[in-house]
Amino acid sequence: MVKKDLVHLKKRESQIGKEINQRKVMINKKMILVNRPIGIPDESTWNLEEENIPELTHGQILIKQKYISLDPAMRGWMNNTKSYIPPVEIGAVMRAGTVGEVIQVNNNNNFKIGDLVSGWGGVQEYTLTNGEKYKTINDRNSPIYRYLGALGMPGMTAYFGIINEGKIKNGDVVLVSAAAGAVGSLVGQIAKIKGCKVIGIAGGKEKCLYVKNELGFDEVIDYKNDNIYSALKKYCPDGIDVYFDNVGGEMLDAALAKLRMHARIVICGAISQYNNKSKIKGPSNYLSLLVNRATMKGMVVFDYQKDYLNAENQIREWFDKGLLKSNESIFEGIENFHEIFLKLFNGNKRGKLILKL
Repeated sequence: MVKKDLVHLKKRESQIGKEINQRKVMINKKMILVNRPIGIPDESTWNLEEENIPELTHGQILIKQKYISLDPAMRGWMNNTKSYIPPVEIGAVMRAGTVGEVIQVNNNNNFKIGDLVSGWGGVQEYTLTNGEKYKTINDRNSPIYRYLGALGMPGMTAYFGIINEGKIKNGDVVLVSAAAGAVGSLVGQIAKIKGCKVIGIAGGKEKCLYVKNELGFDEVIDYKNDNIYSALKKYCPDGIDVYFDNVGGEMLDAALAKLRMHARIVICGAISQYNNKSKIKGPSNYLSLLVNRATMKGMVVFDYQKDYLNAENQIREWFDKGLLKSNESIFEGIENFHEIFLKLFNGNKRGKLILKL
């Protein structure tokens, strides 16, 4: 073979290599629900699968996920029971809130490459979508992961839960369970901003110190070491006006026993009951609602979607003024999803739990 032919062959090999690289298929890793758990989800609940990402069709965008929200509500979404939202289907990507970056666009005027967006991308590395129900994040002063926490669903839940449902007013005595968690920590701070006396319930000395010293709650009850009934008698001698419940079970029962006249109980969650293998434990002190002409009402944040922007602007303003603090527990790697997810229930996290990709 002559020298000229060798040069031509090398050029052709180089060209083919470039074409192959350009056509290189992108791989998406995704967590698929394969079994409906009974009790605490184990590793057989999900499969980590890989798939080739297809080329975008007209109107689609491709999002590279940066952070995934892990929330107690996800446990309920795995149950095949009637709820405020349809269950995750077997064989589907595990539902989750996400924030990410748009890396490809095919004829979609609502998004451009480089946009940061929040939505329901699920537990996977990439999301292919038409962009419906995705929101562009134009805020460059807040960490993007805060849009999964204080500026996302937990923040909206806390804001509307304590203000609209709890109907707090200056001087109210407010009790908050899971006070070191993503929602409870914000609920208590918002109540303080509104002039309330706030008592939190948290588990362990470290979390209790955080809730009182850093978040500014007036008092904290350590449910792991204190008798809840005795502590409520000490810190709320005249009773409570609002109980924001994230836990259910015994804590709800204790709060019912300490209601003031016309008190309000907001049922946001019941994390103590989510992994029960037997019947859910309901309150025995419910007649306190009758005696005190009190109310107990469930709340779902999706009911307030039309007002999200107003709440987001107010929460951001409180952050800017130094009136609100947030804490995020961030762990990395989709391969570690199961282990990280369990931190929602074993107490090995503080504030908002987030999976980084």
